Amino acid sequence: MKLVFAGTPEVAVPSLRALLDSAHEVAAVVTRPDAVAGRGRRVSVSPVAEVAAEAGIEVLKPEKASDPEFLDRLREIGPDCCPVVAYGALLRQEALDIPRHGWVNLHFSLLPAWRGAAPVQHAVLHGDDLTGAATFEIERGLDSGPVYGTLTEPIGPRDTSGDLLDRLSRSGAGLLLRTLDGIASGELVARPQPAEGVSQAPKLTPADAEVDFTAPAMRVDRLVRACTPAPGAWTTFRGTRLKLGPVLPAPDGPDLAPGALEVTKTAVFAGTGTHPVELGEVQPQGKRRMSAVDWARGVRPGPDDRLT
Repeated sequence: MKLVFAGTPEVAVPSLRALLDSAHEVAAVVTRPDAVAGRGRRVSVSPVAEVAAEAGIEVLKPEKASDPEFLDRLREIGPDCCPVVAYGALLRQEALDIPRHGWVNLHFSLLPAWRGAAPVQHAVLHGDDLTGAATFEIERGLDSGPVYGTLTEPIGPRDTSGDLLDRLSRSGAGLLLRTLDGIASGELVARPQPAEGVSQAPKLTPADAEVDFTAPAMRVDRLVRACTPAPGAWTTFRGTRLKLGPVLPAPDGPDLAPGALEVTKTAVFAGTGTHPVELGEVQPQGKRRMSAVDWARGVRPGPDDRLT
């Protein structure tokens, strides 16, 4: 089939590479416009755009997927199908109607669970033991279209969202390719999602990533892992922001009030609403990441200092 691939971040790259190596023709790539980022305010292209440029493929970067110029070019290309992985923009009906086999999305959950922008983060945050990926035909509803195929992936007790998403991006690339092969052969038919089991996974913001040390240790652990690497869990120490890497629940640790710290030669413990957690890496505002022990050696927390 002739394909136009839509995707933006690094998590979409394994799928694009799999399609480039397949029997399908990737005629063009759609990605988000270049962004200005960093202290130097440099213009950066998306990871998907970089791979497409290396492969000599046309790259389309519409401000909106409803832009008339973009829709006209998509019609000129005439794709049979448009696979999508984390594109990051709303697709309106006029775009959905162009490919004869529609737009097929690779979504990182077992639909209808965790529809939305942050399915992996919410699976970790809510303590799910199992997640996966699904391919489905995009329709006007939010991740509600009929499903072509799924795969499952266990969530380990120390998995961060980044760990899980990395595994799913690679296994999901195979699922997407198998789905497109099945559509091309006519052997695969999408089936409606069940009405039961629907849950929503809105994007996690920096405000959502603030750690509440009055919460139980299990909740603190899940929140930090869910927000690693993005948007990044954080707390405050002496009035300035302190970013937190994954923590380790320590049920046999010292008895501490929520947010209170105890430093040993080899560990830094923080109190929660239940038992303490052992801090891993931290990043003080304006400084590099470091071990919590190195950080504590520098700031020397006193008995009245708290993570708040």
